[in-house]
Amino acid sequence: MSSIFTQIIAGKIPAYKIAENDQFFAFLDIRPVAKGHALVVPKQEIDYLFDIDDQLLAELILYAKRVAIAMKKVIPCEKIGVTVLGLEVRHAHVHLVPLDETGIIDFKKPRLEFSPEQYKDLAAKINENFY
Repeated sequence: MSSIFTQIIAGKIPAYKIAENDQFFAFLDIRPVAKGHALVVPKQEIDYLFDIDDQLLAELILYAKRVAIAMKKVIPCEKIGVTVLGLEVRHAHVHLVPLDETGIIDFKKPRLEFSPEQYKDLAAKINENFY
C-alpha cells in the first residue's frame, strides 16, 4: 500500500502545497508544532532517508533549503529548524519548523490548529517567495 505522502503527491489526499518539481513535494504539516511547519518529501517512495541514493539525498536537502528560505521570508522567526524522524510515516521526509526558541521541535507537545483558509493563505505566501 502506498504511503499517505504518495497519496498526497498523487492528489488522492488534499494538501496545502508549497512547491513541487519532478522529484520533490513540499507542503504544510496539518498537525504542526509551529505555524508554518512544513514537510519536504521525495516523490519516489523510499522508507528510510539513508536508503536514498546520494545524489537524490543531496538534491532533497537543497530543495528543503529553498523551501526554508521561502518560509523565513513569510514567517517571523529566528531560524527554520530541520529534523528527520521517519517512524510515523514510512516515506522519507524532512520537517522544516520555524524557530524562535530551543525546544519548540517537540512532537509530543499539543499540535496547533489552523483553518483551511489560514493554511491556504500561508502555503500561497510561502510559494510566492519560492525561487
